[in-house]
Amino acid sequence: MDLTPKEIVRYLDEYIIGQKDAKKVIAIALRNRYRRMKLPPELQDEITPKNILMIGSTGVGKTEIARRLAKSLDLPFVKVEASKYTEVGFVGRDVESMVRDLVANAIVLVKEIHKEKNKEAIEEYVNKKILEKLLPPLPKMASEERKREYEKSYEKMRDKLLKGELDNLKIEVEIAKNTLSLDDANLPPDLARAQESIARIFTMGVNKESIKKEVTIKDAKEILKNEASENLLDMEQIKQDALKKAQEEGIIFIDEIDKVASSGDRKSDPSKEGVQRDLLPIVEGSTVSTKWGPVKTDHILFIAAGAFHLSKPSDLIPELQGRFPLRVELNTLDEEALYKILKMTKNSLVKQYQALLSVEGVELEFEDEALRAIARYAHNANQKIEDIGARRLHTVIENLLEDISFEADEHRGEKIVITKEFVDEKLGEIIENDELAKYIL
Repeated sequence: MDLTPKEIVRYLDEYIIGQKDAKKVIAIALRNRYRRMKLPPELQDEITPKNILMIGSTGVGKTEIARRLAKSLDLPFVKVEASKYTEVGFVGRDVESMVRDLVANAIVLVKEIHKEKNKEAIEEYVNKKILEKLLPPLPKMASEERKREYEKSYEKMRDKLLKGELDNLKIEVEIAKNTLSLDDANLPPDLARAQESIARIFTMGVNKESIKKEVTIKDAKEILKNEASENLLDMEQIKQDALKKAQEEGIIFIDEIDKVASSGDRKSDPSKEGVQRDLLPIVEGSTVSTKWGPVKTDHILFIAAGAFHLSKPSDLIPELQGRFPLRVELNTLDEEALYKILKMTKNSLVKQYQALLSVEGVELEFEDEALRAIARYAHNANQKIEDIGARRLHTVIENLLEDISFEADEHRGEKIVITKEFVDEKLGEIIENDELAKYIL
């Protein structure tokens, strides 16, 4: 990851409107990780990530900023809700499970990277298997003439296979029988090992069995890709690379951190404080055992977020506060911001609905004034009911386009223009009627 902070912010600007401060802080944090990796090993160990605390209402882009970056930069990323965890010794999820989730995510990520690196070898394996089904190998005692004829036929068949001309033909492939899967990355390592032992007992003598199934060559390619990956990829190397990637590049996003803070006007809640104290060693830096091996959390970047409506960041225990030195407050979204989210973002809801309806042959067009009206109604609903930020746009547009979407088959080949008048007609009454707005929007 060698993007400069400015390039990171420019990328985020394509998907998230405003929130310049938050983008800047995260861009610097990610760039500092890259800088750290370029330093001598003895200095690398001394530089720990500056964890970030994001403060802002729901729907203003807290999660989206972190998720977008992790996805675009191929970084292991998990989002967890602090309120789902319980203190050690109580029934519920333990906080170490977030690290195990991160490693599981890293395994998937690294496996895909290795698949891409070995793409040609995997494709060659798949093609060879399919061609063996179409043209069984000649016996060893075949004449030279037969061998030459076979090679010509093989090359012709291979050429057709590569061009996709044989995709609809059916062949018989062997598929490994589904084994009893009891896998759960959230289990502590000792329990996970016990679980694997139980699975082996139940599936003894089954794993080696396979079933024959007739499928199209197009489907066979996908089935055989998985087989090729298992046979060609070095799973031990993948595991080691994933552990390293989780430790050095992982991001854990802890949402609803304010839900485990005890508000100042109430007595301290022992269970909430217990979760904070369990979080502390992981955020500070410790070693967590996973079924893939031990993981050090010293250089994982932790981003905590919360609305802090009923509590303040200072209501967190002092030790945990100190582990989130970077604080950034996100702005609530006004009408103009909601309009820009509809108009200017790369993955805007408008573009999504246009793409969805184009499948039915319907061309959907939004006038600029219509977009401004949608933004206004969404903003008004946030003010009247509850401020859920940009998420309100989903509800508003879904109500707006409900009939068009339902009757799309009747409008095939048509162009439908969404005007301000149409928006006013569909949404005006709902927004003005508080009871309707409360239940519909």
